[in-house]
Amino acid sequence: MPEVVPHRPGRAVGIDLGARRIGIAVSDSAGTLATPRGTVVRSGDVERDRRALVDLVREEEAVVVVVGHPLSLDGSRGPAAVAAEEEAEALGGLLTGHGVRVELFDERLTTVSAHQALTAGGTKGRNQRAVVDQTAAAVMLMAWLDGQRSSR
Repeated sequence: MPEVVPHRPGRAVGIDLGARRIGIAVSDSAGTLATPRGTVVRSGDVERDRRALVDLVREEEAVVVVVGHPLSLDGSRGPAAVAAEEEAEALGGLLTGHGVRVELFDERLTTVSAHQALTAGGTKGRNQRAVVDQTAAAVMLMAWLDGQRSSR
């Protein structure tokens, strides 16, 4: 079990895990705004993908990584939620020595919200596929940031 890292202010990285791509978003250091950062295309090598995420988190000097937890609409844990839990635990183990904590956050409907936002902004079809993962990560991270502010 990774050690518990206390909460401290700083940049957050949001991760939206997908089967083919991992969407990445980053907050500002004040924790008020989440911005899409890019995607990591799955290489087929889980360890290589994790190292890429750890390198990105360290590059951004993040203090917390928020991993999207894709619960079912009824709140139950399906295979994707279990996989996200395992991924969060593995990342937590890799990041603890760097003082970065890893949290799961309910991401239900973030991809739907991302598609709606992209469509409203004029991005359509194939162009959406290129950015929907990072946009979903930003939607999820923004919801997490909002929750952090309201709990203070």
